[in-house]
Amino acid sequence: MGNAWVFPGQGSQKVGMAAGVLELPGGRARFAAASELLGRDLLAICEGEGEGDLNDTRNTQPALFAVESLLIDALKAQGRAPQLVAGHSAGELVALYAAGVLDADTGLQLIKTRSELMAAAGGGAMTAVMGFDRTQLEELVAATDGVVIANDNSNAQVVISGSPEAVAAVSSQLSCKRAIPLAVSGAFHSPFMAEAAGAFAQVLAAVPFADAQIPVISNTDPTPETSGEALKARLTSQMTSGVRWRETMQRLSAAGINVAVEIGPGNVLSGLIKRSCPDITTAQISTAGDLGQ
Repeated sequence: MGNAWVFPGQGSQKVGMAAGVLELPGGRARFAAASELLGRDLLAICEGEGEGDLNDTRNTQPALFAVESLLIDALKAQGRAPQLVAGHSAGELVALYAAGVLDADTGLQLIKTRSELMAAAGGGAMTAVMGFDRTQLEELVAATDGVVIANDNSNAQVVISGSPEAVAAVSSQLSCKRAIPLAVSGAFHSPFMAEAAGAFAQVLAAVPFADAQIPVISNTDPTPETSGEALKARLTSQMTSGVRWRETMQRLSAAGINVAVEIGPGNVLSGLIKRSCPDITTAQISTAGDLGQ
């Protein structure tokens, strides 16, 4: 029996999300450091008042890291710690921070670089599909060049990614309850990110990763890992590989996790866990006010 901390990525951001963590110790300093690094007022953007869109990948990822890392610091100050950590897409960098693999300054620098590279790698499309037949989906993807399963979120929800033509072809042929095109700038977690992934790998090569104090379940390999070098290798391939969240949830159950705490705005991951793992209780911590749970 134990608990896990899980960290959401893009799609969970919302205007006003910084207000609930700003008065935590180091809150204003972290946003100031992030703003200086980015060259724009990230706090104002989070409040919907700055010269920038929170939904712009280059703002979303650093903003989520700032908010979620501050909540981690507060939880650790209370003496709390999980048995496992996992993050969805950009949330994996937050999980690495929670596990002590890298510090906050390094995390902010890496997520700035990651977000800029991903934003620049345009030309693709992504569509979320719900209520589908997995065998049919896998057969269609295998038979269609230029499309992959990018986010395997649950038995009932995946995101496909690739060229606009290939994504549209699979979506139109697939029998499903809903197919929703996503407002993204590129085909994330697909081979279309190869150039961006190569550039990110060069950056990562120069960054030391400490061994994790808490086992991390990565997107590309949902087995608990503590080796810093192994976790760096997994992160290196994350941009071009799918997010294996369905298997991550299965791993939490297999590890005897009975409470999963989603740390960050929203409850997307909690919802997936509730529907997929009835043996796991979920909780959300998105503001300082939730820290008494």
